[in-house]
Amino acid sequence: MPVETWAEDALDAVQRSGHRGGGARTAVISLLAEQDCCLTAQEIFDGLRARGRRVGIASVYRALDLLTGLRVVQRLEMGDGMARYEPARADHHHHLVCDDCGKVTTFEDPTLEAALARLAERVEYAVGGHDVTLRGACPDCRR
Repeated sequence: MPVETWAEDALDAVQRSGHRGGGARTAVISLLAEQDCCLTAQEIFDGLRARGRRVGIASVYRALDLLTGLRVVQRLEMGDGMARYEPARADHHHHLVCDDCGKVTTFEDPTLEAALARLAERVEYAVGGHDVTLRGACPDCRR
């Protein structure tokens, strides 16, 4: 789904749910729409402040809670104790996380997707989605 379409759909979902689309919610949606990968709430807050947006960290968390509840934002737990957030889009990807520096990199792998589909058939489970996070050392930290 294109960036503009996701942001528009997210704002529509907010309004359909009976919430206003202004302020922190719109700012969080706008920032997330421009990202290739997930961000922590602190990174979102810092990014908004760097843009001159006067928003509080509590407002960022409230916006993320609402957007996650509306299923337009995906909350990711990568085992490091910090939740990360990214748009819930059709362009599915997975994540590599560096245990040393915390860098997060996305990846796609059709062979992995096929293996997961075969696994779902084998266990007769109606899989609605999946997240794969691989942990290790990034190229910079391995040097």
